[in-house]
Amino acid sequence: MSIKSLVPQRLKNYYHLLQAVLANIWFGFPGKKIKVIGVTGTNGKTTTCQMIARILEEAGYKVSMATTINFKIAEREWTNKTKFTTLSAFAVQKFVRRAVDAGCEYAVLETSSHSLDQYRVWGIPYKVAVITNVTREHLDYHHTMDEYRIAKLRMFRGAETIVVNLDMERPRDYILYSAKNKYVFTKGEADCRSFDCGKLNIIKAEDMKLGVDRSTYKLGGLEYNLHLLGEFNVENALAATCVGLSENVSLETIRAALAKITFVPGRMYFVKNDKGFNVIIDYAVTPDSLEKLYKLINQMKATRPDSKIISVFGSCGDRDRGKRPIMGEIVSGAADYVIVTNEDPYHENPKRIIDEVFVGVIGQKSQSINSKSEISNSKQNIRIEETNCWRIMDRREAIQKALQLAKATDFIVITGKGAEETMAIGDKRLPWNDEKVVLEEIGKM
Repeated sequence: MSIKSLVPQRLKNYYHLLQAVLANIWFGFPGKKIKVIGVTGTNGKTTTCQMIARILEEAGYKVSMATTINFKIAEREWTNKTKFTTLSAFAVQKFVRRAVDAGCEYAVLETSSHSLDQYRVWGIPYKVAVITNVTREHLDYHHTMDEYRIAKLRMFRGAETIVVNLDMERPRDYILYSAKNKYVFTKGEADCRSFDCGKLNIIKAEDMKLGVDRSTYKLGGLEYNLHLLGEFNVENALAATCVGLSENVSLETIRAALAKITFVPGRMYFVKNDKGFNVIIDYAVTPDSLEKLYKLINQMKATRPDSKIISVFGSCGDRDRGKRPIMGEIVSGAADYVIVTNEDPYHENPKRIIDEVFVGVIGQKSQSINSKSEISNSKQNIRIEETNCWRIMDRREAIQKALQLAKATDFIVITGKGAEETMAIGDKRLPWNDEKVVLEEIGKM
């Protein structure tokens, strides 16, 4: 156990706060010189940020953006290779300072619960605060869902405009925050009349149709066409629409901007290849995101009765262990073949991570096996692994196995890393990109 791990998080946070104060002084409190839009939530943050930036650019504004996958300052864009959603206080203030110096009018910041709890974004006056949803994640750090929600609520303090997803669990916690403007959005599931929290601007998708090649819905009499698939991306688009409207961008401009987005790297991304394989890469790392992803893929599968779903996934180390068997159960219940593999173990034993995920897999694949039983010595489990589920430590070998199992009409779904460029093993960051590996292995076939 390291000395760092023995220091209480509260004491570490005081250190982060001091760093944030110094960073603001050093860079001249740049957040006060630009309109800052913050997006937090368990899932959908990155895609929502991309949509917001595109809407503002379509309206003629100069925009900067910092997300899990990329950074952008005006016309310049580069990959985020840090594996952090929100950087250190000095890095955040430096980025905002550069955005101000470049003449950007907006900074769109994907903001994690960790960064809010650790004061890494102290000194950033969020003009608009957006919450996409709150589902199980980071309980290794926040311990309870209530603590997790409270951390995200910090971004709403002092925000001029708040944007809240009415369809998520406990939206009232966020709507109750005082703000000059309150926007809420729904896919039509929520009864807006039950939220008596002051004047609300309600954005409601109507006549929503989820296809296998696009999603459509109506808003303000206009039909919206999204190339990004799935109900969850309609939610992301509605959140971005609320932000655009709060900044006086017309529905026509918002509609045009959203229609131009054909993909977001590492998010429900189809890998183009010359073998005709349907390889989908997605960042999904939570039970909720996996459930939504596989619901969509099974809808696609329904149009191709002979196709199979082949899953390659794992779980991150040094994180919430309780979600691992839940993730295994979800994927196993949705996929025909399941391969559990290594995924950013950090300082944790990767075999233990894989085994803990696999408990949920075998609980689904065989009702006769107790999901809490020891899995490493069970002959019956070995038989199941040889039939339709496997534990393969090496992620490249796991992808190889998936490709060997697949025929052209099948769906190979690789989750957990998205567009990331590295794999975290201990303190090392080794080069890794799922898409590149997929293409390399297809090239060998």
